[in-house]
Amino acid sequence: MTGPKPLVVVGDVLLDEDIEGVATRLSPDAPAPVVDVTDDRCHPGGAGLAAALAARGGREVTLVTALGDDSASEAVRRGLRGRVRLVEIPLRGSLPVKTRVLASGRPLVRIDRGGGTPGEPDEAVQEALAQAHAVLVADYGRRTASTVRAHLATVVSRTPVVWDPHPRGDVPVPGARLVTPNAAEARALSPVSGESLRAYAERGAELAQRWQVAGVAVTLGERGVLLARPGSGTPMLVPPPYRATGDPCGAGDCFAATTAAALADGALPEEALQRAVAEAAAFVSAGGAGNPALWRTARSPVEDTRRIDAFTLAERVRARGGTVVATGGCFDLLHAGHVGLLESARGIGDCLIVCLNSDASLARLKGPGRPINPVADRVRVLEALGSVDAVAVFEEETPEELLRRLRPDVWVKGGDYSVQELPEAEALRAWGGQAVVLPYLGGRSTTLLARRAARAAVRPSPP
Repeated sequence: MTGPKPLVVVGDVLLDEDIEGVATRLSPDAPAPVVDVTDDRCHPGGAGLAAALAARGGREVTLVTALGDDSASEAVRRGLRGRVRLVEIPLRGSLPVKTRVLASGRPLVRIDRGGGTPGEPDEAVQEALAQAHAVLVADYGRRTASTVRAHLATVVSRTPVVWDPHPRGDVPVPGARLVTPNAAEARALSPVSGESLRAYAERGAELAQRWQVAGVAVTLGERGVLLARPGSGTPMLVPPPYRATGDPCGAGDCFAATTAAALADGALPEEALQRAVAEAAAFVSAGGAGNPALWRTARSPVEDTRRIDAFTLAERVRARGGTVVATGGCFDLLHAGHVGLLESARGIGDCLIVCLNSDASLARLKGPGRPINPVADRVRVLEALGSVDAVAVFEEETPEELLRRLRPDVWVKGGDYSVQELPEAEALRAWGGQAVVLPYLGGRSTTLLARRAARAAVRPSPP
């Protein structure tokens, strides 16, 4: 099988409702803000959000969850239709509804209502788990994970299981590949005190030992993710690619879903966590679970722009009226100048596509000894940046032919060019594209870095 591998999500679905408005006055009968409502929207939350996020890029995702006959359950079914396959466990009672009231994008109050008890799973659950390349358990403390636990125990030895825990939920099944508590959950689940990195490392190791799992990845917000394993070994810290500002609601679901999807595709846990940290940062920056664009398309609630074909991405962005931005170069040794240019370019529009010189093209431009890094490595490094949405490789001396196929709205170059000097400017005029030049961070270049490394390599060692 090629392409993304099938994934099963097991867990508690909620219905998330966001009531947005503007608060400019207080109520006359109480010191409470009056919210003039401007928008009211609902979407699947909890395991439903995690499953929808995992299905980006066309991945086959099966969601095992408890649903009933109430209106909230029907709303969840509608929201997931065309995105994921549902394997339902009967729900006695009503589906939980979580309502947030926001004023100018800031939450004022959250209202929780509803709740039920899952019934017994049938053979369809076991069949779905048997076909999965990875399993994500999104435990929100409402007993779906407990109900399916015996089935999970039969597959954990051969299938990677990622468990997103809850203080009121079940303990992870022994043998799980990764458990992904956030900082507050880790503090609630472990007796270790303190909020230093050392304290979280001790918590992670203690929890991994107690639960008999391969690793515990504690999400620490702006500090990134700390991976600890049983025992007292050195933990691994995965920092975010940039400081994400936005609504963090749903970031944990995005992180866990991306981790499980990467494991399904054969990534190592460390690689999966790096990918998940970058995706969670992009998710928060785009508005989190409250971003209306997540639910506008029938198949892909969040575009997996690190894997999406550059031409498909450009078409999608144009179709919704967005601005396609492209830039190009060799990016042989990525340095601070490159990073600054890419971040600035991404801020111009709605997606950034990097046109990358192939190995042969780079060698013709730069001469013997180049490239230093092969094109596959350069693509992987660029795709790991939160500012880059897709990469397209070209074989020619210049990206003009590639640009004619991509037809970006804006073409960005960095350095001392003038727009008139850019060889691509003429091609851009054919479809009304605009070439712009952005300031470049001085004193940084791949050639200078390579020369500095060469000098260091031949310098005699001190006696």
